[in-house]
This record gives sequence, C-alpha cells and structure tokens, in this order.
Amino acid sequence: MTKKEIFDKTNAYLSEIGVGIQSIDREKPWGGFFVIDENDAPKFIRKFFSEIDKNELPEGARLSPKILLVEPGKKLSWQYHHRRAEIWKLVEGQAAVATSDTDNEKNRNTLKIGDIVKLKQGERHRLIGLEAWGVVAEIWMHIDPANPSDEDDIVRLQDDFGR
Repeated sequence: MTKKEIFDKTNAYLSEIGVGIQSIDREKPWGGFFVIDENDAPKFIRKFFSEIDKNELPEGARLSPKILLVEPGKKLSWQYHHRRAEIWKLVEGQAAVATSDTDNEKNRNTLKIGDIVKLKQGERHRLIGLEAWGVVAEIWMHIDPANPSDEDDIVRLQDDFGR
C-alpha cells in the first residue's frame, strides 16, 4: 500500500466513525499522523481503548488522541518525554515497539492487532515499522495541565533521520 493510500484509507475511516481531525502530518520521514480533535477524545477512547479502565486515565487530565502511521521498515526516533505518558494500541497492520528505562534500547516486542502498550513519563521508546504499514491509536496523557506536552517535548536519543 502506498503512503497516499494508507492516509486516504485512515482519513475515510476516521470520518466514518465520526471523530474530528484537527490536523494531518504526512511529511514525517517514518510515515505520519492524524491529530484528533480533543473534544472527541471520549469517543476515540471508547472506539479504540474500550478495554482500558477509566481509572488508568488521569481524572480531569487533558488527553490528546492521535493515529500514528509507521511505514514498513522505518522507525521513529529513540525518545522520551518530560510532560506526557502515552498509551498505544496497534489497530491495523504490523509494528513493533522498543522500550527501556535507560538510554539503551533493550526490549523489542512485536505487536499483534489489539496489543496495548503503556508508556510512562520518561520511559524510552520507539515505534518500529515491519512488513506492512502499522496503524497505531495513541493517547497522550499530559502530566502538567498548565504546561501540556507538544512536539517540542520529544527528547531524541537516536534518530535515523538526523533530527
């Protein structure tokens, strides 16, 4: 499947399930993402994370939903964040995740459709594309509501694309 095809398919699906798209980034060297309207976070969570206990989501915290699309054979930077924790769920395709509590990349797990990954604030991680496009639902859980996380809250330890 081409990049255009996977983005068009994902766009159509998100429209079909009735979640608003705030923005789309098709320019990432590893694929890209859809930022979902935060007002639709409850609908997004019901659709993609119905098995998550509501007590696992910080009460009153700002939640930012996204869909990540990782290209076969590509990987996101080895990174962590100061101001957010994340939950990922593989919803289509193939992907792996590497995690560690240190700067050294250690644990790599191949995901199956429906697998959920919970990333703590500061936990090192990366999403890895395998043989087919990976489609991952993601929730950012902002740790500090007064200073919410954004793309500048990425601490890159290693990056294939020199960022």
